[in-house]
This record gives sequence, C-alpha cells and structure tokens, in this order.
Amino acid sequence: MMSCAVGGGVVEQPEGTAVAAAGPDEQRFGPVRCAVQHAAGPGGRGRARRLVRRGEQYVVETVSPQVRLIAKTEFLPPEDVPWSTDADGGQALAEFAGRACYQSWQKPNPRTATNAGYLDHIIEVGHLSVLEHGSVTFYITGISRSVTHELIRHRHFSYSQLSQRYVPETDAAFVEPDVIAEDPELHERFLAATRASVEAYTELLAGLERKFADAPNATLRRKQARQAARAVLPNATETRIVVTGNYRAWRHFIAMRATEHADVEIRALAVACLRELQKAAENVFADFTISTLPDGTEIATSPRVAEG
Repeated sequence: MMSCAVGGGVVEQPEGTAVAAAGPDEQRFGPVRCAVQHAAGPGGRGRARRLVRRGEQYVVETVSPQVRLIAKTEFLPPEDVPWSTDADGGQALAEFAGRACYQSWQKPNPRTATNAGYLDHIIEVGHLSVLEHGSVTFYITGISRSVTHELIRHRHFSYSQLSQRYVPETDAAFVEPDVIAEDPELHERFLAATRASVEAYTELLAGLERKFADAPNATLRRKQARQAARAVLPNATETRIVVTGNYRAWRHFIAMRATEHADVEIRALAVACLRELQKAAENVFADFTISTLPDGTEIATSPRVAEG
C-alpha cells in the first residue's frame, strides 16, 4: 500500500496507484502530494497510466490495453465433400479453402494431414490468401486516440470507434506514456495539461450548448456542440474501438506493430491482440513468439514473417 495526501486527507491505494482529489480550492486534478509508484516486473514497462475520475477524485492507474474477443468465424462444412479435420471455425475454413483449390480432400501428405500441419505449410509457402476467409473481432478499451490514429492505418481492418460527437468527454480518462509517468516533474506537467484540456472542453461545451440552445433538434444540437468542443482534447484521451480483421490482416498487424521499432503503446496492444489470437486460432498464429526486452517491454516475432 501507499499513502497519498490528497485534499488534506490521506487515501490508501495499492502500489502502482496514486490519487488526485479536488479539495475546496482545487479543480478536477488536484496536485498529487506523494510519489507515484509504478508496477515493475516482466511486462510492467510499456503499460499506460490512465487517469480515471472516481467521484471527486482522479485515480492514477497502471493499466494494459483490454482486448476482448467478441466474434469469430463459424464454419459449416458442406455435407457432400468427403473431408473432415481436427479443427473448427476459421481454422477449419482456411484449410477447406486451401484444399478446395487442389481438391485434395484425401490428405495424401502425412505432414499436412492435421489442421496445424496444413496451416503451417500454407504459411511456410506464402499461400496466405486462404487465411483471409477466417476473421476475428475484438472490443478494445484502455488505449489512447494516439494509438487508434496508428491502428486505423491498417486499412484491411474494419472499425467502429467511440464517437466524440455523440459521447460527452467531460469525464474522459487519459493514457499517460511510461516515459512521462516515471518522471515526477513530467508527470505533474502531464496532469496539468490534461486538467487544462478537460476544463477548456467543459467550458467550450457549456458555451456551445448555450449557443445552439434554440436549435429545434436536440440530437443535432448536442452533436454540434460536442464536435466543436472536442478540438481541445489531446491524443492521450482514452477511447474504445471494435476491430474486425481476417487472419492475414491480423498477422500483418502483429508483424508491423509488435516489433521493438514500434511505438510502445501500440506494441503493447499488438502483443495483447496476439495472445487472444493464439487462443482463438492457435494454428494460424503459433509461429509467433512473445519475448521480453531488457527494458521490460514485450515484442513478438516469427521466423515466417518480416516486419513490413
């Protein structure tokens, strides 16, 4: 535990957490009058610090991207094809598509008789088009808009992201980079900057709502106010997004973004996605290995793919 003096009182929080509270003369982010301790150990670095409002307090949390599987391919094999496999879903579909190209239903090669063996061979020879038939959908939270600006460059994915035009950001959370959070002076500057942005957003929103008060359409009135006020919100603002991609697109994303050359936050996201992909379609992503760098951050590599 750690003790933080906030608003004249003491709040007990687990290690890795600090609290900022609004006292009588303080605004939303009161000064954190204690040293912020951060989680250590494997994977501890590279995780973001998220500022979350809890009533009149702001809690500084150590968080990882939350990647939740919400949909994946279902495969319904045709009854008139003399073939079966030891997998299901998108993995079975990928094998079916590959065998359909050559009508190799009888599995003449022992090396490719299993689904794992077949897909390993497919990846080895680069016949990756068959991997485009299976797909996975994730609901991703706890990431910044800075990261989604990079994520949406992957044009083979499909996206549905939290709309700042319809959802008010008066209680927005912010994702703080490790390199800033671990430096007390820079951390305080980050707190001040995010506080200023929320205060400006709130004031602009109130003024714009008054400006559009006579507009007959309430939904349009709110949208016009929020879409203008959001201009002052930083890239660090937390967002939520639904992402759908086929197996090939996900493999490309992991190869590009789980490398040590990628931004720390999107790299952590890519590794988190890979962990879920290896559960959902192990035979498609088994060639990727997750390892830890000397600084504690994680990367993923495969002998079958090259960055880019």
